[in-house]
Amino acid sequence: MNTAAKLSAYGVVLALVAGGAWAAGTAVGPFAGAAGAAGEDAGHRNDHSGDSHSGTVAEAAQVKQDHEPAGLASSRGGYTLTPTTTTLTPGTTRPFTFRILGADGAPVTAYDVEHEKRMHLIVVRRDTAGFRHIHPELGEDGTWTVPLAVGEAGVYRVFADFKPSGGEATTLGADVFASGDFHPAEYRPSHSAEVDGYQVRLDGELAPGTASKVTLTVTKDGRDVTDLQPYLGAYGHLVALRGGDLAYLHVHPDGEPGDGRTAPGPAVTFHAEVPTHGTYRLFLDFRHEDKVRTAEFTVTTGEGSHR
Repeated sequence: MNTAAKLSAYGVVLALVAGGAWAAGTAVGPFAGAAGAAGEDAGHRNDHSGDSHSGTVAEAAQVKQDHEPAGLASSRGGYTLTPTTTTLTPGTTRPFTFRILGADGAPVTAYDVEHEKRMHLIVVRRDTAGFRHIHPELGEDGTWTVPLAVGEAGVYRVFADFKPSGGEATTLGADVFASGDFHPAEYRPSHSAEVDGYQVRLDGELAPGTASKVTLTVTKDGRDVTDLQPYLGAYGHLVALRGGDLAYLHVHPDGEPGDGRTAPGPAVTFHAEVPTHGTYRLFLDFRHEDKVRTAEFTVTTGEGSHR
């Protein structure tokens, strides 16, 4: 998991299930730009073998992968996310198991601790309902296991956020399916949220391609919450999902508990860099009174900072 204060964008995925969820009408197509240009240039190779600008299909594919957002591909950088099962039963808690396979096809068994955990698993339905941030346990054979329950039917995306020992921080994604009638959720732009009696206000404006200051302020009963508790080594964790393809972004806030300069609330500040214009769903995890809560927001690039 990245420790930088920026959001780093991840991967492009399939469209939303059943022909419609909150962002189906604004789905973002395959990520273009430097990666696409590199791939096109490599496709027209110079016939002169001595030309230093000649490339290969493999090189072009690698360039494209390096430039596109990660997290929505199940395989990247020599690692592959392989769920043991791809089906869930709504309303039933069952063990969810998966492995991360290395380039040799063997399960990876050694991971670095990042933000107090060796694996961070994000589970969310494709319409961004039912968001969860959980932490599986690793078995000796390289199998990760965590109790998982989903409330309703639909296609869910699981994001495995990890750092293999000796490797780079990586986020991979895969789809799992919960059968039943699917009723997609819809969301309006919102810069304020309420959860369990807490009010959370988001100030700031997202601008693609540049670091944007985003501040989330937590209050309860009209009073500032000034005693947020550390959670995974921080006072808050922010995940953003891009509308249409669920491109995944995850950062931690400026500063950390005990550094002598970061107050435990009411404000938690991030510097978020989103890859493109569009609508993003933001999820803030914060801990207070020994419980972790999640505040949700819907933000469009270019909006004003107060709503």
